[in-house]
Amino acid sequence: MTVYSRPIRAGMIGGGQGAFIGQVHRMAARLDGDFDWVCGVFSRDKENNHATGRGLNLPDDRLYDDWETLIAREGRLPADRRVQLLVIATPNHLHVPVARAALMAGIHVFSEKPAGVNFAEVKELGKALKSSGRLYGLAHTYIGYPLVWQAREMVERGELGQLRKIHVEYPQGWLGHTVDDPEAWRADPARSGAGGCLGDIGTHAFNLAEFVSSQHVNTLCASLGIHAAGRRLDDDVDILFRTAEGASGSLIASQICSGEENGLKLRVYGELGGLEWHQMEPNTLIHRPQNAPARLLRAGIDNLALFPAAHQRLRLPGGHPEGYLEALGNLYRYFATAIRKEDIGAPSGVPGIDSALRGMAFVETALASQNSTEKWIPLNLDS
Repeated sequence: MTVYSRPIRAGMIGGGQGAFIGQVHRMAARLDGDFDWVCGVFSRDKENNHATGRGLNLPDDRLYDDWETLIAREGRLPADRRVQLLVIATPNHLHVPVARAALMAGIHVFSEKPAGVNFAEVKELGKALKSSGRLYGLAHTYIGYPLVWQAREMVERGELGQLRKIHVEYPQGWLGHTVDDPEAWRADPARSGAGGCLGDIGTHAFNLAEFVSSQHVNTLCASLGIHAAGRRLDDDVDILFRTAEGASGSLIASQICSGEENGLKLRVYGELGGLEWHQMEPNTLIHRPQNAPARLLRAGIDNLALFPAAHQRLRLPGGHPEGYLEALGNLYRYFATAIRKEDIGAPSGVPGIDSALRGMAFVETALASQNSTEKWIPLNLDS
């Protein structure tokens, strides 16, 4: 790791104490020493906001009551003190308003997914990004895993031949036996968006499938379900899809699979073989060549069979497991490199505005398919 005397100054909106994803971001950003947390609005609850800030040793004058005040006051600080990267870990309806304001104030943005609550607002965000000269990244954490990059490289180098089949599934069980809290933002379409499970984890599955396959879904047939009485957003998703490059596939995302934890899995098959990767066993990639024994590719900086794209995202020798924090840390590492190089648009190695737009188009097309009598609906990137 290259040591820099001055880490990049980061701030966070949302993600206060009790919010899983905020703490994950704060740890991952510090993993390689590239970032320091200098300011934030971590919660609307003042006690939570200040407790979170104190835990990060932030001074009271860098803890703000709301995101508008943070952006305004940080902009008045000397250039060598003000925030450089703003991480957005709020409910979905604030993702675009905060991101747009930050970009226009000259602050880079790293946002939780989905990028917003509808395609139209994310498309407008893309225009703001283009005019801002800043960087925008989307926290699809699973793209940070080294063996996900190994799989992508194997596909791109033709080791599977022409891809024919893509299957991705993401079962969770945390909504299997619960009744929604009417005050929870995830249960509220106005704050979460029109997709529930679809927007929350379906977008992860969609992003992973397109990333590894290097193919682009262009039409789909979706069935969305709600299994809990009174629930307003989908909790169960089944989708068939086809890609512009000729593969067929299926995507399953569900939060009512009781007993499941975080079971994201991907399988891709070509004319010469297949690959299989499980998020809960992320240091193993299964390669099944046609007419040859299957082999296990294992993570580790000492594994010379891995391609450079995988090696660059590893920190430890084989047998020393690297997981979720390291994967998100890889996104932060590549974001830091882009900031220091003064790139604009999307940081290399980090999902950007194109992924944001495709994710929102996927959500809206699946919803349109559910509500249509048509069997197949084209993925609409022109809304």
